[in-house]
Amino acid sequence: MTVTRPTGDCYLAALRLLTGRDFTVRLLLQRLLQKGFSRSESTAAVERLEGEGYLQDRRFAERFVSSARETGRFVGYRLRQELMRRGVDQVLADELLHEEAALDDQLECAQGLLKRRYPAFDPQQSDDRERRRVAGFLQRRGYGGSVVRMLVLQGIGGGRQV
Repeated sequence: MTVTRPTGDCYLAALRLLTGRDFTVRLLLQRLLQKGFSRSESTAAVERLEGEGYLQDRRFAERFVSSARETGRFVGYRLRQELMRRGVDQVLADELLHEEAALDDQLECAQGLLKRRYPAFDPQQSDDRERRRVAGFLQRRGYGGSVVRMLVLQGIGGGRQV
C-alpha cells in the first residue's frame, strides 16, 4: 500500500535535512528521492529552497573547500573530484580552486598534515617502505608530485633540510 504524503512534507523534510548541514542541489534531491518522495515534489521543494536562499551550491562549495584546506584532507585534483562528486558544477569548482593552486600554500598545508599524521617522520632516517607509505598518503590527499618529492625525498620541513 502506497502512502501519499501532503506536498508540504517534502519541503519540511528538505528543510530538516538542511538544518544539519549544507547540501548541493543534486545531493539534496537524491536524499529526498531516497526518502520516498516523488521526483516532482522533490524538485519543487528544492527549487523553493533555492529561491528562498536556503540551498546554494556556491556556499556548499566554499565551505567544503575551506574545510579541506584547514584539515589538509583534499587538495588539487582530488579536491576538484570530491566537489564534483558532491554535485558542484565544474565551472564553479574550477573558479574556487583557481585561487588554491599556489605551490607554497600546498607545501605549507602538506607540512602541517605530515606533522599531525606522522610526527616522528624524518625522511633522512626513514627506510624506503616508510617513505613510500608517507608519499602514498600525501598523493591520496591530492598533493602533486613536486610537493611529495620536496617533503618525502628531499626532507624539506620534515626534519632537517638537505
